[in-house]
Amino acid sequence: MPDIRSALDLTNSQLGLLLLAASAGSLIMLPFSGRLIERFGAANVVRGGAVGVTAGLVVAALGATVVEWAPLAALGMLSQGMGMSTWDVAMNVEGAEVERRLGRTIMPRFHAAWSMGSIAGGALGIPMAALGVAPVIHLLVVCVPAYVGVLAACRAFLPVQTHAPEPATSGERRSSAWREPRTLLIGLMVLAFAAVEGSANDWLSLGLIDGYDVPHWVGVAGFSLFVIAMTSGRLFGPIALDRFGRAPVLWACTGAGLVGVLLTVYGSHLGVAAVGIVIWGIGASLGFPVGMSAAADDPRRAAARVSVVSTIGYGAFLIGPPFLGAIGDRIGTLQALLVVAALMVPAAFSVLAARPQRVPVDVAG
Repeated sequence: MPDIRSALDLTNSQLGLLLLAASAGSLIMLPFSGRLIERFGAANVVRGGAVGVTAGLVVAALGATVVEWAPLAALGMLSQGMGMSTWDVAMNVEGAEVERRLGRTIMPRFHAAWSMGSIAGGALGIPMAALGVAPVIHLLVVCVPAYVGVLAACRAFLPVQTHAPEPATSGERRSSAWREPRTLLIGLMVLAFAAVEGSANDWLSLGLIDGYDVPHWVGVAGFSLFVIAMTSGRLFGPIALDRFGRAPVLWACTGAGLVGVLLTVYGSHLGVAAVGIVIWGIGASLGFPVGMSAAADDPRRAAARVSVVSTIGYGAFLIGPPFLGAIGDRIGTLQALLVVAALMVPAAFSVLAARPQRVPVDVAG
C-alpha cells in the first residue's frame, strides 16, 4: 500500500477509491458464488478464482508501479477481487463440510492458514520494502508458486455431499436466504468483524507510518504483528469455542477489538501501540470464520447462506477503504481507525445469531 500510494502520488481518499475496485470485483461475483459451487463443485471454483487472483495481482502491480497508470491498477484489483470472492465462498463451504464430518470446531484453523500466508507475505514484504524491490518483481516471485500450490491443494478437497434438495429451485432457495433474519444478522456480525480485520490489512501500516512517523518497513512490521496475533487467535480459538460456546467467545472478541484499536490509536508510544495491535489482532480473529460456520450449520443450504453472509461481510471491503480514506484526509490516517472500534458495538448485539442451529440429520453418505 505505501508503494502504490507513493508511485501513483495518491491521497488517502484516492487510494481508498482505488482499493474500491477490488471490493467491487468481490461484490460482483459473491451473489453468484453459491450457484457456481452447486454446479461446478468447490474445488473447480477455487481453481477458477486462483486464476483471477494471480493475474489481478500482477496486473495491479504493473499498473501501479511500472506503467504508473491508475486505471490499469484498478483493472488488476477488480480481477483480484472477483477471483478472491469466489474462492473464499468455495473454501468456506468446503471447510464447513470438513468441520461437520469431524464433529468439532476447526474452521478458525482453516482461516489461520490464510493468516499464515499473510505472515509469510509480511516476512517477505519487510526486507522487500527495506531494500526497495519493485512490487511487480516481488509479486511475480510469490504468485507463480502460490498458484501452483493452490492447484495441488484442490486435488485433496473432499467432495461436498449433495444433501437432499428441497422442492424449490436453487434460485428460490437463494432468494429465501436473503429473507432469513438469522442469516442477515450473521452477515451483520461478519461485516463488523471484516471491517476490523480489513482496516488493518489496508490502513494499519499507513496509520503507523503517518501517525507515529516511522519508516515504511516498521509499518509493514506492525501489520505483520497484527497478523501473527490474529493467527494465534485462530489456532487456539477452537479450544475456547468448544468449551464456552460461540456467543461468549465472540463477545470477548468484540471487547478485545475495541480495546486494541483504542490502544493503537491513543498509545502515544510505539510500544503501547504494539500491545494494542496484538489485542486488536486477537479480537479480529474469530468473527469471520465463526460466521462462516454458523451460516453453514444446515448443510442443505450451506452454499446459499455462506454466499449471502459473504456478500454482506464483503460490504465492509467495499465501503471501508474509501470511507476511511476520506476520514483519514481530514483527521489523520491513524485517527480514522477509531471508526472501526465503533463497529464492535453492533457486532456484540448480533453475536447471538451465531449460536449453533440444530437441523434434522437426513444426510445420506
